[in-house]
Amino acid sequence: MYMKKKGILSLIASLGLVAGCATTAPVAEGPTPPQNLLGSTDELQLITELSIDLAKTYGGHKVLVVLGLEDTLLDTRGDTNASCAGHRQSIRAKQDDAAMQVQRMQEAGLKVIAMTSRGSECVDVTIRELNSNGFEFQASGYPAGFNYATSDGLLSYKQGVFFTTDQSEGPALKRLVESAGQPYPALIVVADYHQKDLNSVMKSFSTSAIKVHTWRYNREEKQVASTGN
Repeated sequence: MYMKKKGILSLIASLGLVAGCATTAPVAEGPTPPQNLLGSTDELQLITELSIDLAKTYGGHKVLVVLGLEDTLLDTRGDTNASCAGHRQSIRAKQDDAAMQVQRMQEAGLKVIAMTSRGSECVDVTIRELNSNGFEFQASGYPAGFNYATSDGLLSYKQGVFFTTDQSEGPALKRLVESAGQPYPALIVVADYHQKDLNSVMKSFSTSAIKVHTWRYNREEKQVASTGN
């Protein structure tokens, strides 16, 4: 059952206070400019509801949702850099309704992509793992064909999945957005288990007109605490 609309609106209002307090000033026409925001959640539905609400304000084409793969979309148990040849083929979604939440955002007109620090040699295995769990990003992301060599490795983008390196998720995402050209998103919503990746994205866009909402998806910690493993 989806969250009640009243509760979502109350949460959004509260988040506005966290992001920054407004000063007394004439009200400008059009939507209020977005602000940077830091948050945490163990529920992808929260990301979905907030992103859909943001799309109603700014337009779906102006909101980019970036979802981490390791311990966010897929239950990889921290396995971020394993050899693809030895990857588990039975890997499952981290949250049972994760694919449905992604689909809801796509149907609302949002651009939604997945981002992983797995190397470009893991492209085929990764896409198979996502597809086997009901995830499909190809139609809602950027056009295919982005490849860029860095000192850390090759960045590549295929079927809505962005393959970065363990050292460059923030700069890599900024390069992907800039390479796609205008219109640039007004806002990027990022959900990821790994705080270092969220910090990297926030830092990379700190001087940009594009604002960032970063959400640490901490379901992994909740599950470990509940099982004692």
